[in-house]
Amino acid sequence: MTDVTGVPGDVLHTLFHSDQGGHEQVVICQDRASGLKAVIALHSTALGPALGGTRFYPYASEAEAVADALNLSRGMSYKNALAGLDHGGGKAVIIGDPEKVKSEELLLAYGRFVASLGGRYVTACDVGTYVADMDVVARECRWTTGRSPENGGAGDSSVLTAFGVFQGMRASAQHLWGEATLRGRTVGIAGVGKVGRHLVEHLLSDGAHVVITDVREESVRRITELHPEVAVAADTEALIRTEGLDVYAPCALGGALNDTTVPVLTAKVVCGAANNQLAHPGVEKDLADRSVLYAPDYVVNAGGVIQVADELHGFDFDRCKEKATTIFDTTLEIFARAKSDGIPPAAAADRIAEQRMAEARHR
Repeated sequence: MTDVTGVPGDVLHTLFHSDQGGHEQVVICQDRASGLKAVIALHSTALGPALGGTRFYPYASEAEAVADALNLSRGMSYKNALAGLDHGGGKAVIIGDPEKVKSEELLLAYGRFVASLGGRYVTACDVGTYVADMDVVARECRWTTGRSPENGGAGDSSVLTAFGVFQGMRASAQHLWGEATLRGRTVGIAGVGKVGRHLVEHLLSDGAHVVITDVREESVRRITELHPEVAVAADTEALIRTEGLDVYAPCALGGALNDTTVPVLTAKVVCGAANNQLAHPGVEKDLADRSVLYAPDYVVNAGGVIQVADELHGFDFDRCKEKATTIFDTTLEIFARAKSDGIPPAAAADRIAEQRMAEARHR
């Protein structure tokens, strides 16, 4: 366990009083020479070494960074369990604006901290980190995935992440409308960055009508130049209020489903790539009360973690894509469990994941 000497009181409060409890280990990392400040959170290793990405983000406070690491690592435990991987859940966050403070020295220092855990945590890319960054981290730590093909890795994991989300959408369509296709449906995507732009391609190929929005104008322009038939909403609020919207796909940061957005959501399905879409407990019930079908984010966005996990054993894209295809069946299983138990899909997914982790602990 981390030495908490000198850790600010608000950070300690977050560590020991978080409602995301049950973590096995939390490591506070600091390297003065490079300016590194990071948190590595291991939620569970019941199924195997904890696996999860490294987020590089300008958090407003250290307590906020710790809270995010705890929340994200718990989500990875559930994601890996439902993806059928022999990995527990972990996550790391590096505090700072990656455009301003990211450096080779900082990434190498971070790699040394990950290596000090001796394989209990395997890292990868996340928001603010990229394949090139993992190549640097790997110079100090062999428990690094998401590396470039030139350095023995699988490269960009967003391709299979988008593919998995598309499988989740197909399953949602099957459950709600009786046909596993988005043909003729209108899908709104909030965030067309690394994952969202690939999702657009899948949907257009399937015959869907697509509406997009993104805070980065260049991301929107890149899509519309390739596909002028794609419509653009002014912002996320305008997107979720779009008349005739069938599916809403949050593909940016978390908390997209909250007390403000859920009451005005016009879509009948929510299925997207963003992590931690439910802003707080109870939102899943609000969605169910409005007859909105929610495909749990950590289920449908597991394509990326399937890819990076495979990298540890010699990456094979076709093998990974085949495994990511099973997200369709897993999503249908969750909807069936939710119906039989009379609970929202998010709760059904949690039960299935918790059952697998509990069985592993007692083996």
